[in-house]
Amino acid sequence: MSAFDDLFAANAEFAKEFGSSDLTGRAARGLGVVTCMDSRIDPLGLLGLKPGDAKILRNAGARVTDDVLRTLVVGVYVLGVERVLIMPHTDCGMTKVTDADIHDLTAERGVDTRSLDFHTVPDQWAALRHDLTRIRTSPFLPTGMPVTGAIYDVRTGRLSPVDY
Repeated sequence: MSAFDDLFAANAEFAKEFGSSDLTGRAARGLGVVTCMDSRIDPLGLLGLKPGDAKILRNAGARVTDDVLRTLVVGVYVLGVERVLIMPHTDCGMTKVTDADIHDLTAERGVDTRSLDFHTVPDQWAALRHDLTRIRTSPFLPTGMPVTGAIYDVRTGRLSPVDY
């Protein structure tokens, strides 16, 4: 038995009812969402979206890294993204550790991660402000593209928009 048999079995059931073959791969509602990889977050559901409506970019901490910026450039110029929401969340694991903590944890298992920047989040509001500024001032993205941020509360399901 494979560690992934349950997933392939679930996919076989999913495929029996699959009805999204008409989607184009473009963001039908012109939306890009940067959010955390936390499994408590259902970006489509909490924003009232359906498959095909938005490009969802997920990473630890919902940070605008170089790779997220690269992906947003593709989203904007190739896949129909016209606006971006950065959506970190409450009770995020990335607010509870530092890069040094992660380096120490991996070193305990013989793995040297010092060449990686984990973008931990000592101050979630400051990180969100930084990431909003990074997108808004990027020379690679259209000037004036609508960009906003909101903190998702994993306990209530509510978004709290920020105005930076």
